[in-house]
Amino acid sequence: MDVSIKVQEAVNGARDAFIQLIRANEQSMYAVARGILKSDSDAADAIQETILKAYNGIRGLREPAYFRTWLIRILINECRQIARHNSKFIPMTGVVEREDVHGFESSMEVDELLGELDLEHKEIVVLYYMEDMSVKEIAQSLDISEGTVKSRLYRARLKLAILLKETEPGVVLQ
Repeated sequence: MDVSIKVQEAVNGARDAFIQLIRANEQSMYAVARGILKSDSDAADAIQETILKAYNGIRGLREPAYFRTWLIRILINECRQIARHNSKFIPMTGVVEREDVHGFESSMEVDELLGELDLEHKEIVVLYYMEDMSVKEIAQSLDISEGTVKSRLYRARLKLAILLKETEPGVVLQ
């Protein structure tokens, strides 16, 4: 699928093209939302609101090549809003099966580590490590400078290294 063509079709009002674009990005959207938010229902709410806002705002997208970045930015903003709303801790009721992330045995271990980070660092870690986004892509998605992304990633790595030393000596983030 040529993304630029599909985006242009969606901008021109083709619902099928928009649906194809969303389906092509749904796994990434879920991974980002679930990485930032604690529950599946909150992640689903964020994704639903993101799709609605993207559909209503796609005519304003200036550069079709940046559709994914634009979509992830909307999603992150929705996740931030939900996280602020749910500022109290909500226990996880179930564990989502995810791929083994950088040597961790379960997604619950990853969720616990991410839960120790503040929101701005958690976003960077999820986008960089779980979504394999570049520093430049993250900067565009969050509308911050690349230097800010690098410094937040550095601070998040330090915090995670401390947390990992407390639980499993010998594990190092790269």
